[in-house]
Amino acid sequence: MDVLINVFVALHVIGIAALLGGFLFQTKAMRAGEARMLPGMLHGALTMLVTGICLVGLNQAEDHEVNNLKIGIKLALLVVILGLVYVKRDDARVPASVMGTVGLLTVVNIFIATLWT
Repeated sequence: MDVLINVFVALHVIGIAALLGGFLFQTKAMRAGEARMLPGMLHGALTMLVTGICLVGLNQAEDHEVNNLKIGIKLALLVVILGLVYVKRDDARVPASVMGTVGLLTVVNIFIATLWT
């Protein structure tokens, strides 16, 4: 079961990389006012959601302690990220404030995952 958990952790990291990488790729366009949500950002956020849910279930099945408050906060942030990316996915130009919010919430989510023990 530990191998399966590690596979889902790797997939979760790939989702984070897709979301954050898409944001970082758009930073130059964001300064020019031409940023847009890339399809990979939506796919990365959805990957994070699915793999995160699987990780919580697998860890609970193994009787590992799960910090429900931490998971709840991370889920809430991810739902906001998903909402912003999904709603703005077809827009030719996304305001810098929306794109910045997606990037900031993604980074906050990463810090919560790594620093909250």
